[in-house]
Amino acid sequence: MSRFSDGRQGMPSQRQLRVGELVRKDLSDILSRGDVRDPVLETTVVTVPEVRMSPDLKHATVLIMPLGGVGGEAVVKALQSNAKWLRGQIARRLTMKYMPELHFKLDTRYDDDDRIDRLLHDAGVIGDDDRGDS
Repeated sequence: MSRFSDGRQGMPSQRQLRVGELVRKDLSDILSRGDVRDPVLETTVVTVPEVRMSPDLKHATVLIMPLGGVGGEAVVKALQSNAKWLRGQIARRLTMKYMPELHFKLDTRYDDDDRIDRLLHDAGVIGDDDRGDS
């Protein structure tokens, strides 16, 4: 069973999705306003495409992507060092029994998609597909 499931194989519950979206929206708003006093975050535009909540809603994995994809590791490190302050800011906006701990992770899904697309369009792979039809 997946860490993000409620019995259904690998699927997050509606509650996890709803809370994750609320946290994502508020965190995006805080970051876009430039409230965080960190030199890396003040000079970088950060996108928050998704927040994945644990089943008990006590942990949030925040997928982030800096604009242009440059300096991702530095941005993750800066966000992690400001996680406690960000958690407090979100707690002021949301009414929850427990405010989740924030864990930041670089979102590489789009890079992975590009890499797979390039591999599928590689001449060797296309040649293998043509030979398989005979």
